[in-house]
Amino acid sequence: MKRNYWPLLFIGIFSFTFGMIVWTINSAIKVPIQKDETFMASYHDVDRDYNKIVESNNNFEKKFNFNIKINEKDFGLVYKDMFLGQRVIEEKSLHKNTFKLGNNDIVISVKEKQSKQLIKDIKIKLRLSRPTNHGNTMDFTEENFNTKEGINTLNVDLGLKGNWNITGQIIIGNDIGYFYIKSNAI
Repeated sequence: MKRNYWPLLFIGIFSFTFGMIVWTINSAIKVPIQKDETFMASYHDVDRDYNKIVESNNNFEKKFNFNIKINEKDFGLVYKDMFLGQRVIEEKSLHKNTFKLGNNDIVISVKEKQSKQLIKDIKIKLRLSRPTNHGNTMDFTEENFNTKEGINTLNVDLGLKGNWNITGQIIIGNDIGYFYIKSNAI
């Protein structure tokens, strides 16, 4: 009597496929989830309120001159880096090499457009993070800054080379300015 082994082949293929599905699900469960918190909010909120963020920045820039200086490089309310991949930053951006390995100075100042006076009472929410994980995320508020006559200074130690993001909010009364800068530490 001749034996038919075709059913065993199909059982083997089914078992292998089922095993790979179980392995994939198991591997995915073990990987930690990293939430994207651009502008210090969940990506759901940023997606839903993006037009409000742009409008808020436009209104903020009509009233105030915002400046963030990172190691002698000046920035305004930059937020369009959120649309760029890290490779684009490394190859083409003017923001590359903003940070350095070790001590970094961050200076934030806001002037009123009309009077050119420095505003002393501002709220700062600032986050320095690596795009790959939240293991090196550092959050700062105005309490972490040394404030002297409207100039807010912070010294931050970056212990790792590579890509870094700085994001945050500047709040003056009901006005909010948002910024997001991608760069790298060399």
